[in-house]
Amino acid sequence: MKLKLIPLLLAGTALVAGCQQNANTVGAPTILKEDAAASVNGQFISKTALEALTKEVSARAQGQVIPKDKLVDELVKRELLIQEAKTKGLDKSAEIIERLEMMKGALLSQAAIEDYIKANPITEADLKAEYDKQIGMAGGGAEYKARHILVKTEEEAKELIVKLDKGGDFAELATTKSIDPSAKTQGGDLGWFSAAQMVAPFSEAVAKLENGKYTMAPVKTQFGWHVILREDSRQQTPPPFEAVKAQLEPMVQREKLTNYLDALRKGAQVEILVPLTEEVPAEVVETVEVTESADGKTAEVVETVEVIEPTDNKEATKEAK
Repeated sequence: MKLKLIPLLLAGTALVAGCQQNANTVGAPTILKEDAAASVNGQFISKTALEALTKEVSARAQGQVIPKDKLVDELVKRELLIQEAKTKGLDKSAEIIERLEMMKGALLSQAAIEDYIKANPITEADLKAEYDKQIGMAGGGAEYKARHILVKTEEEAKELIVKLDKGGDFAELATTKSIDPSAKTQGGDLGWFSAAQMVAPFSEAVAKLENGKYTMAPVKTQFGWHVILREDSRQQTPPPFEAVKAQLEPMVQREKLTNYLDALRKGAQVEILVPLTEEVPAEVVETVEVTESADGKTAEVVETVEVIEPTDNKEATKEAK
């Protein structure tokens, strides 16, 4: 089996860990020889950095085993580059210092989140509450199977009801008369749906019908006028709690973190110092119109200046000169 080459500086997390452990800064941990995986010009590279790189590269290589000598060589090359950068004073540049601070901030914010999650684990009660909420949002458990014919006017809908009363075939009428594109190929079939999936007037009309019956009066929605045939109905059976518990966990976790961050923000003094919308300069449009007088002997010049303000509604202020 051929092994993939490890690109230099591939794994960002391990690189950050290695940099932090090898940096000669206040608070940086001292690495003892027995805790080191290698030494470069007297600077130790920790076994922890090697473990972090091993995990990250293995994840990227989808479980492929990477020889340890290649991983150690990767860390050695990185340390050589770090030492070279320090020799050239690159670690003192404002840009690098700012980028390192951003990396440090990202690590600290992630650490704060992990600390909160550890201190506030998701409980069975949290998951059960979310399950009950999701089931409650399903809308009572009723599902309907229906067809509809959609037309532009109430008169057209009434004419269709007359044809149905005389024995007309609903699916055929939907195919030939409905303006709903899906009706042309499906005979107006909407399949199974819950009340929450349809606009209120439509859902209410379907709920009042009996199976096999159609609406005796047209139903108006924002889409037009409907004639609806309710073919069947059933009660939804929600999945058992144990079957969906794992899917609910990330939802509960997100909600907990959102509430945590909202509480932090509420208790902090936050001042936004940059504009949050892009400023668009005003546009000035000048037009000149020449009109003849009533007797046709003189001309009048009218200059119009239009200032289009940089606002959402693009209101224009006009000034005639």
